[in-house]
Amino acid sequence: MNRDDTRDLLIEIDSYVEGLFAPPDPALEAALRRSREAGLPEINVSPNEGKLLQLLAETAGARRILEIGTLGGYSTIHLARALPEGGSLVSLELDERYAGVARENIREAGFVDRVEVRVGDAKTLLARMVEDGEGAFDLTFIDADKGGYPEYLEWALRLSRPGSLILVDNAIRGGSVLDPEDESARATHDFNEALAKDPRLSALVLPLIRERIDGIAIARVLVD
Repeated sequence: MNRDDTRDLLIEIDSYVEGLFAPPDPALEAALRRSREAGLPEINVSPNEGKLLQLLAETAGARRILEIGTLGGYSTIHLARALPEGGSLVSLELDERYAGVARENIREAGFVDRVEVRVGDAKTLLARMVEDGEGAFDLTFIDADKGGYPEYLEWALRLSRPGSLILVDNAIRGGSVLDPEDESARATHDFNEALAKDPRLSALVLPLIRERIDGIAIARVLVD
């Protein structure tokens, strides 16, 4: 099987899984449509990854979730669906316009009472959260600028507890992490190396199929 045949097969498999486990959903499709109409970049997680986020949050029994990088709120809605009654989610977004679209999507999906979108530089917001004693979160999802991943991880650890999950998007980047040539690929490669060696975490990068191969890092916090 040549490279093109393999790619076509992977796309078919992704579509097969999506059809079974992440079929068309009115609230999620509306969120994507509003985001597209507002001119937001189309870099949301895939439907299958969104379902994976939801399942991991449900499996972890997460009551408090932190998201770093909101965009239009597509992944936020998936995570919010995993919250039990009384649960909460804080999502951090740099761009005020993106945050406005996300808030509308979250409201229309029925989670305005569980989700708070905060606007500003994530590192500044995270430092303030630590100062204010806002931890601990049961699950953190990081999907923001790749160069900031190491610092986001450190803040996430300070806002976690033993047993918390930390999930990190775009860990494979089409395979570019194998032989990184651009800044984002090098940053992700170095982050994956550091994650694998971090004694505070038990972690794995799970490859995912999209238009290309990507992946999500899944880490469980072992110590305070």
